[in-house]
Amino acid sequence: MSVLLETSAGDITIDLFVHDAPKCCENFLKLCKIKYYNYSPIYNVQPNFSFQTGDPIGPESKGSDGGASIWSLPDGVTKRVSHPERRVFKPEFSKKRKHARRGTVSMATSQSKLNPDDRLASSQFLITLGDNIEDLDGKAAVFGEVAEGFDALEKINSAFIDQSGRPLQDIRILHTHVLDDPYDDPPGLVEPPSSPVPSAEQRATVRIAYDEVLEQKDDPEQMEKLRREREARAQALTLELIGDLPFADVTPPEQILFVCKLNPVTRDEDLELIFSRFGKILSCEVIRDRKTGDSLQYAFIEFAKKEDCERAYFKMQGVLIDDHRIHVDFSQSVSKLSKEWRSTTNSKTARSRGGFGGIDSLEKRRQYRGVDGGRDVDDEYDYIFDNDERRRARNRMDTDSKDTSRRPRSRSRSPKRYERNERTRDVQDKNSDRRREEGRRHGDRDRYRDNNEYRDRRSR
Repeated sequence: MSVLLETSAGDITIDLFVHDAPKCCENFLKLCKIKYYNYSPIYNVQPNFSFQTGDPIGPESKGSDGGASIWSLPDGVTKRVSHPERRVFKPEFSKKRKHARRGTVSMATSQSKLNPDDRLASSQFLITLGDNIEDLDGKAAVFGEVAEGFDALEKINSAFIDQSGRPLQDIRILHTHVLDDPYDDPPGLVEPPSSPVPSAEQRATVRIAYDEVLEQKDDPEQMEKLRREREARAQALTLELIGDLPFADVTPPEQILFVCKLNPVTRDEDLELIFSRFGKILSCEVIRDRKTGDSLQYAFIEFAKKEDCERAYFKMQGVLIDDHRIHVDFSQSVSKLSKEWRSTTNSKTARSRGGFGGIDSLEKRRQYRGVDGGRDVDDEYDYIFDNDERRRARNRMDTDSKDTSRRPRSRSRSPKRYERNERTRDVQDKNSDRRREEGRRHGDRDRYRDNNEYRDRRSR
């Protein structure tokens, strides 16, 4: 006995174990016959384990009743039951049928409220996505296996899912076809003449439609831009870790212009004279080679006001200076800020100058910000303790830092370094003398033995 499920992920053919689980097979066949599973969502996908379906509306909908058996005579169009007292039934658990193979189909069950030892089923069923799923044995009643459609199982297994296991883009049972039905219809069963359209309740549970084409950002320019942004972010984090930047998302100054494509003969004074008509200039520097002093044909110009910098940017783009058409842009360099931060962040007076590391244009990142961009130390989010005790502890710390004579003397009894070295050398000298003495005694003993043997041979 077989059933064909047409899903949005592909067709799945299921062979039923009619002799081992006749009641489960009859329930499943008849529900497929009345199109009860049409447009049912596939939910609770656990990769390499199993997925669950069979609730025609979906468990996340408020109007869902969790599904019903065929003996409650549900309507294939509205999914409403005529006999709510027959919603569940007691399935068969075959000892020889286990969840040993991928594609095993079984009825989802739950404990009976009247007898915890009994398990009841309705319309929901499971299909395993891996081999040897022993956790489902005794909890889900096996009644069939997938004969064809393992490519559809793989698509469901690799789908993007949320925390509850539901696919982000809907995967649904579109149609069901009964290939062979050996059972008689229950009394009162009504088969719809054609496949019903999805109801309003079912359409309300759609998150991303299964047939919706998701736009893929495969534009080479956009991908290259995204790659560069990620690479720049990673480099900034590296510079922050090694102490070369105050923090990774530091922004460059807004009143500094970057000017390039300069003539090598253009000097700082010439460039400052040309750009000074837009406003006061704090610094103008043409970058030169350290060894040769030759111009590298680009410069940085710092204005006193941001508005003057913006006017110079719009007016000086593409202007000829010394027969070279220059290019003007806002500076993206933070080397100047980094240099000031590195030189002042450890200064004793840096804390009293404001900003971050004594620099007004820098602000250290805070995890929590108020309306004014920060928070006081003694506000309601600070640590909770007695203010008087805190004041007394601060006074004790100030007194101890001023009175150095009250520091406790070290109680270390370890010998000084040079004493340990002297003892080590003494021990080494004694060991070497003892070895030389033993070697001398062994040599005398060998010479005495050789002389005695020589006299014995002469006497013979």
